[in-house]
Amino acid sequence: MATTIRKDIISMLAAAKSGHSAGPLGMAELLTVLYFHSMLHDPKNPDWEKRDVFYLSNGHTAPVLYAAMARSGYFPVEELKTLRQLGSRLQGHPERRALAGLESTSGPLGSGLSQAAGYAYVLQEIDQINQRWVYAIMGDGEINEGNVWEAAMFAGKYALGNLIAFIDRNNIQIDGSTEDVMPLGDLHAKWRAFDWHVLEIDGNNVRSIIDAIDLGKAVTTKPTMIIANTVPGKGVPFMEYNHRWHGMPPTSEQADTALLALEGVTAS
Repeated sequence: MATTIRKDIISMLAAAKSGHSAGPLGMAELLTVLYFHSMLHDPKNPDWEKRDVFYLSNGHTAPVLYAAMARSGYFPVEELKTLRQLGSRLQGHPERRALAGLESTSGPLGSGLSQAAGYAYVLQEIDQINQRWVYAIMGDGEINEGNVWEAAMFAGKYALGNLIAFIDRNNIQIDGSTEDVMPLGDLHAKWRAFDWHVLEIDGNNVRSIIDAIDLGKAVTTKPTMIIANTVPGKGVPFMEYNHRWHGMPPTSEQADTALLALEGVTAS
């Protein structure tokens, strides 16, 4: 499914002629595990009151979210080709009112963890019997934003054990390496200092992601942060690790080459 989602991402971006490539490709396993294994949700009833909720804070990676939603049944797969088109429900950044199943509007970076923490806090106060889980994903460049650390303090203070967040640690952002733009240092120690349960995993390994979520669910006295080390542009050799693909779509010719790579075929 992660490979199918990657193919969808390439096709969507080539059709749109705009959008972000590297981050969405690197996050395919994360969204696959959430939508096809770990989250309790119902595509036929998006507002189901017992659903888990997911916040995509780094909204520019929307193609991977849309592909996971389409493949899990929220809307027809054919609609993916309308990404970023005038009048499309699939906007360049997710817009909550445009598409059933989206929990928030994300565009300004740094907001998603605060939204997720607020939702988790309310659930903790009013939902004492039927446990629901709140998930969020942030980009690593995104945590340069101060709002992220306000949310970190809030979640730690209120011991939000129903909150499981991820950092997509791919080490790139639009201007280059994260460690050149604004060094992030020891993220494990930083989040632990805010009283979070912290795990670090291979974010492109499905079993590692599943196990980390299960460990997060087992620790109910504090929020969990999963630092997911991913390969930007994963599966497409000419995109991997190259920050220039952070915010650039493939041409139609590049898309053909990328799809061949994802099929395991070497272009001649």
